[in-house]
Amino acid sequence: MTVSYWLMKSEPTTYSIQDLAKEADRTTCWEGVRNYQARNLLRDEIQEEDRVLFYHSACKTPAAVGTAVVVRGGYPDHYAWDRRSNYFDAKSDRDNPRWYMVDIQLEQVFEEPVTLAAMRQRAELQEMGLLRKGNRLSVQPVRQQEFETILKMAGVG
Repeated sequence: MTVSYWLMKSEPTTYSIQDLAKEADRTTCWEGVRNYQARNLLRDEIQEEDRVLFYHSACKTPAAVGTAVVVRGGYPDHYAWDRRSNYFDAKSDRDNPRWYMVDIQLEQVFEEPVTLAAMRQRAELQEMGLLRKGNRLSVQPVRQQEFETILKMAGVG
């Protein structure tokens, strides 16, 4: 099985990498994605053992802040069926789930985040989806070389 690489965005005021580090087994479900393109990636593409860049978005300094590994591939996002959840969707049901999620486990928190501004300065990252104008997907593919470049920038690769 070939490992794929992904970037997953989260607003740190909603769920940060520090929140993930506090989880008992440093594992969480990546729920609440409500974009069909990102849903398709979660449902069809992201597999166990894939690697993830954890990215803080919608904050003062957007940045890659660590890495995680996928420990469970796509499965229905049960929060879509919970009327008390912020992610409830009346059009999704158990027989025909509309939304999917995966489980990730923290690998490492970067001592120094790799900022979006720093990424924009690297020629080898210029084709990265994150840097394309208008790309707002919360889950997106990353090339292995881009993943490794960011690890080097963080001082861990």
